[in-house]
Parts: sequence; C-alpha cells; structure tokens
Amino acid sequence: MSEDLTALAADAYVYGFPLVTNLREVKKFTRDGLGSLPPAPFNSFSHATALAGPAERFVSVNNDTVYSIAQADLSGGPLLLSVPDTAGRYYVLQFVDAWTNNFAYVGRRATGTAAGSFLLTPPHWKGSGPAGTSVIEFPTTVGSIVGRWACQSPDELPAVRALQAGLTLAPHGAGAAPRGIPAPAPEVPDGLDFYERLRSWARTFPPSDADLAYQRRFAPLGLHAPESPYRHCPPGLAVALTAGAGQGRQTMEESLRADDLSPVVNGWTLGFHGFDYNLDHLGPGTIDDPAWKMPDRTASYLARALAARAGLWGNHGYEAAYAMTFTDADGDRLDGRHSYTLTFGAGQDPPADAFWSITMYDLPGFYLVANPIGRYSIGDRTPGLRRAADGSLTIVMQHEPPADTSNWLPAPAAPFRPIARIYQPRAAVLDGSYRLPPITKAIA
Repeated sequence: MSEDLTALAADAYVYGFPLVTNLREVKKFTRDGLGSLPPAPFNSFSHATALAGPAERFVSVNNDTVYSIAQADLSGGPLLLSVPDTAGRYYVLQFVDAWTNNFAYVGRRATGTAAGSFLLTPPHWKGSGPAGTSVIEFPTTVGSIVGRWACQSPDELPAVRALQAGLTLAPHGAGAAPRGIPAPAPEVPDGLDFYERLRSWARTFPPSDADLAYQRRFAPLGLHAPESPYRHCPPGLAVALTAGAGQGRQTMEESLRADDLSPVVNGWTLGFHGFDYNLDHLGPGTIDDPAWKMPDRTASYLARALAARAGLWGNHGYEAAYAMTFTDADGDRLDGRHSYTLTFGAGQDPPADAFWSITMYDLPGFYLVANPIGRYSIGDRTPGLRRAADGSLTIVMQHEPPADTSNWLPAPAAPFRPIARIYQPRAAVLDGSYRLPPITKAIA
C-alpha cells in the first residue's frame, strides 16, 4: 500500500508541479518583481527598462525582447486591455493560466500591430463589453500576461518605453475586490508544503473538466480534502508523499536530459511542440488544431511539468520556436572549459519572419551567464557580427574571450545549455525541412 501511495504521490507531484511553481512565481512577482521588472500589484503592468541580464533569476528568461508583465486576477470581474499601435514592431502578449496553459495571444502574428482593445473575462462570465472589443476568456481567475517587445539595442529603449506607456489594464464595470492567491495552511511540515499548495490552489483554480477527472485519482493523498490533512499528517502518508516528491523530481530531471520527449536533430532538442499540452481552452491567437495538441493527455502532464521546470511562460512553437541542447556534435556534454563553434552556412540562417537568436544559460538553474562584454545572446540583430566571405556565420562559444570577440557568445567555465529561438518561424522550421547545425568542439 505504501508503495502504491508513493507512486501516486510521484504522479501527483509531476501533475501539480506547473500549478505550484507558476503561482509561486506569480506571488513572488507581485511582491518582489523580476530583475529590472519592479513589483506590481495584480491587474497592473510592470515594465522592464532594459533587456534581461543575469540579475533576472528566472528560468530561461530571454534576452531578445523587453518584458511587460501583468499578473491578472479576474475574481472581481472583467478587465479592459488596451494595446498601442507598434507600427510594425514585433510584440506579443501571451496569456498563461494558473496551470501554465497558453490560452490566447495578442500581437504582431496573432492580431497585427494596430491599436486595439480586448475584454478579459473570468471563466463562464456572461455579459458584454464595449463595441469593437474582442473578448478573451480566462480559464482560471488568475493568469499571467507576458508581454515581449522586440528591442535590438539600448538605442531602441525610448521607443519601447513609449509603447509600454500605451499598454493599460483597467476594471470593466463595478466589480468586487480581487481575491488573489490563497495562502496555504500554516504549520505544514516543509516536506509536505508542496502538496498543501497543490491541494489549496487546485481547489481555487480548478483545471478543465477532463483534467479534473484525472485529478480525482489523487484523493487517497488528501488532495481533495476541504481542509489541510497535512498539518497532522499520518506518518505513513507523510513518508509516501515525501518519497513521491523525490521520485517525481527525479523523473523530471532525467526526462529533461534524456531528450526522449521531442525530436532531436544535430544534437538540438526541438521544443517546437513542447507547449502543446493545452488541450481544452484555446482562445484568440492560438491554433486549435490537432497538429498543435498533444494526442496523449496523460503524457501531456509530464511535458507541462518539464516546460514549467526549464522554460516557464514559453510560447507555442508557431509564435516562437525553441530548440535547446546539452551536447555537442559528438554527443559530449557542453562545457565552457572547452571551445565550440556553431556555423550557419551561407543563406542558412534560421528562417524567421521576425528574428532569431542563440542564448546562453548555465546549469542547473537555466539562468543567464554574467560575462565581461555583457552579451547573453547572439543572433541576426547583434551589431558587429563578422561573416565569412561566402556569407556564412560562425558563432564561438567558450568561457575565455577569443582574440576576436565579434561572434563570441560567452559561456560559464562549467556545463551549459544554449537555446535557439526563432520568432515567427517560417514553415521550413516547423515542418523540419530547415535543420539547425550542430555545435562542434574546436580542435585543441
């Protein structure tokens, strides 16, 4: 029986990891902000004033765009979102529910770059908004709006700041005070606090009906109890929960490195479909098509957990295609104590309707890497890149500065994991006819 409970607790850990991790970040954001993003209360945008750097301790944060982020709480009623005219500049507002499902998009790809208004409503809200306003229904009363503005260099920051000033959220109608995220029960032992948060937050922010049916299997763990069973937890259950959390974490870490959930091409794990786990609530700007929905619901829970662990608030592949790698062309782990090259042949840059980049991250945190030239990513917008006479581009990845730093992507003096991002990827990326080249270890 104990072994059965342990296995069930491991499944519950993987299932609930996105909700717990995400809402911790949401609460932290409203309290502490994120790097250059100052804290902001619910239903207010926080605007970064610079591109992200190592101070942003957020997994796989990008260095391509300037962020504007709002944590929305619609428990008190709808909100009216206004967006400015960006005159063609790439931007995206990504809508993420409490369970980390991407459920809507506003921006260049999804809605164009003209000014617009959108009514954000809580689940199952009945009513009407102002004329000419599109409706975006939230699956959960709390969700994140993750905005990204293309910014090539610090010289463009004034233009981005002007756009940020035109991005607003306001209450629509006379609503009640938002409820926020409930605090977990006090005096729960540290080893059980994850399950207490999962119990409390799953009740407050229920998933889709189909997920709820799956969630009922966790009743023997106390996850459906109206009051916390973990403050005075039976010893046998406490042991099973603690062991199950350890097994769940191990499953996730092993899966991240096994490269067995996504296609691998030239050492790159193609995460183009890593965010396809939203099967139930695909709103404006999403593509509600089987090609972008994982066919196995149970398998989607692990995929969702891995996305929350290694790329929280990442986009669907049709908005931004992500590929990551831990290894070089020989299958050896990447390590900044060695020197590597990544060469794009003439005319073989990643095909994008917006832009592309390669960003460096450390391990195991997946954070940006401090370096003497302040470069955290490199791509088609990087000034001063040197191409060969035939037009090919070779990027150098290593810890020590090379003689010519024009094409240098600094790495830690330790294992690392880069991510390739292709914004508004063209069909050749998504259908596999374009292949990212391998990272090659330099010959000593």
